[in-house]
Amino acid sequence: MQSLIMPRAFRRLVHLVLFCPLTKGVQSRLPAIKVKYLLLAWLSILVTSWVLYMQYASYSELCRGNVCQMVICDHYKRGIISGSSCKALCDQKSLIMQRCMSTSSTHQVYSGLWKERSVIIKCGLEDPVSADGIPESGLRHELGLFDKPTRGTSMDEFKDMLHSFLKTNLGEQSSLNTLVERVITLADINQDGKVSLAEAKSIWALLQINEFLLMVVLQEKEHTPKLLGFCGDLYVTERVGHSSLYRLEVPHYLQALVPEALISSLNHWLAPAWPRRARITIGLLEFVEEVFHGSYGSFLICDASPHHVGYNVKYDCKMANLRSVASEAVVRGYLKGKHCETNADCTYGHDCTAICDRLVKQCNTEVVQPNLAKVCVLLQDYLLFGAPSDVRGDLEKQLRTCVTLSGLASQMEVHHSLVLNNLKTLLWKKISNTQYS
Repeated sequence: MQSLIMPRAFRRLVHLVLFCPLTKGVQSRLPAIKVKYLLLAWLSILVTSWVLYMQYASYSELCRGNVCQMVICDHYKRGIISGSSCKALCDQKSLIMQRCMSTSSTHQVYSGLWKERSVIIKCGLEDPVSADGIPESGLRHELGLFDKPTRGTSMDEFKDMLHSFLKTNLGEQSSLNTLVERVITLADINQDGKVSLAEAKSIWALLQINEFLLMVVLQEKEHTPKLLGFCGDLYVTERVGHSSLYRLEVPHYLQALVPEALISSLNHWLAPAWPRRARITIGLLEFVEEVFHGSYGSFLICDASPHHVGYNVKYDCKMANLRSVASEAVVRGYLKGKHCETNADCTYGHDCTAICDRLVKQCNTEVVQPNLAKVCVLLQDYLLFGAPSDVRGDLEKQLRTCVTLSGLASQMEVHHSLVLNNLKTLLWKKISNTQYS
């Protein structure tokens, strides 16, 4: 009986919602209102409600900065961790999280304010849902994170730990001892020449985060955001004015509804003037140079997304996200001996792909597409539209040459440098001695 009543009640509700506004009495009083306009109005209300709901659901799922702060401050107050930002975050409350920018529930990103300066605050959390489907509090994330080094570890032993870790992640480099000293200096918050257990646990946990390690390695480079402080495995960086090459970012739940051509057209319309885009591009090419055979080895860009490349108010390129950059040693270690059936099985990250040797069904360790070729694919869209007519032809030709570069060792050294320098020279000649230089 209940099963018969419910459908009837539902039909009455549908009739009330859809057809009551369209009764003859209403239509006679408002003859200008057509049925299609009312249906469009109801459809607009439904779509707007759905978008608002999806925004709320996404925010609830992705933005858990309060949990991150609670976990960090709990460990700080118990003396487990330390850091240059701990007092500001937990005691003085002067390090303030403001707007959530997270794209993953396990990697919290917030814009914030510290010492009257705009900053970015980043913190890692485990997935809020455990393996058995039960939501976690976030505290479980820390149980194994700050377990090294253990009490009783000497300074020499800790330095050996650091050297071994850096060798594994960066490869055998002659400058590793210098990097170890840099890490020790960074860990010594009170600058007393000693590293406490809490300081050692904090810096060790931070080094497990790929982006933090790269910031330490590349801290002297112009196009890497500056590290401003940390507390446990939470760290603070300078804020990049524009965190993406393109200004319009469509939420993932709307991407299927908005035509890609429309998004591209709007981004082209909103983009900076071409000379400013040329200046940003020169900075991006300089970053490619910086990570290619640097003091601490070579690094590979494993996701050349426009959302990872930003720029400041002076239109200087700044890498807004370094999480997709990996050392060549790590990528080779991942690919070495890996079983494969196709080239897709030999992929590290998003697009650091090597060739699968189908005879032995193992991956080669050389990535096929070098950093410069990936960046040039990105620049074909970003740089060609609106380009001055006197450089467009040469620019198009050089970008076509660039995207065909191979990552094989025989091509990397001379050809790579030649193509990169030709591109930089072409762009610099066009904007030099102007207000954009």
